[in-house]
Amino acid sequence: MKDDKKAEEKEAKQTSMAREILSWIAYIGVVLGLTWFILHFVGQRTMVDGRSMNPTLNDGDNLIVEKLSYRFGSPERFDIIVFPYDDSKFFIKRIIGMPGETIQIDLEGNIYIDGEILEENYGLETIEDPGRAIEPVKLGDDEYFVMGDNRNNSKDSRNELVGNIKRDKIVGRAWVRIWPLSDIGFLKHQ
Repeated sequence: MKDDKKAEEKEAKQTSMAREILSWIAYIGVVLGLTWFILHFVGQRTMVDGRSMNPTLNDGDNLIVEKLSYRFGSPERFDIIVFPYDDSKFFIKRIIGMPGETIQIDLEGNIYIDGEILEENYGLETIEDPGRAIEPVKLGDDEYFVMGDNRNNSKDSRNELVGNIKRDKIVGRAWVRIWPLSDIGFLKHQ
């Protein structure tokens, strides 16, 4: 009888341990699934590399990029967006021109949209080099013209290598700065 009782206790412990292991595996699976979902459909962390968005964003700032709003709506003028530049690098820039518009920058540094001066206060300084926008740049139905806030130190849509940004290339909207802690907070878009 003692042997039967010990065998039952041993079997109960093994069953309890198997349940505990299965419970942990299920828990880890749910956490990994939620993490994958959030990173692919809701948001991701990214780091600012360079000074092209000064003074709004600084080199080394860590941001959360939210992807959800662009699944249900369209980007808007002055949104700070993230898009891939090449296989290993993402750019962070501000939307200046919207689909269907014509953008031009004159030698005095004025930005024109469909022939009218753009009223904005995000540029760090007067634009010295209009780049390809010295001539009118007509945006397609799914294209955006982007610029860094540090206008004279930014590789952006004025450069042929960057050009117009297609809608399907936009990863998301820079939403909140999480580092450095002294600058933590939501980013101003409009």
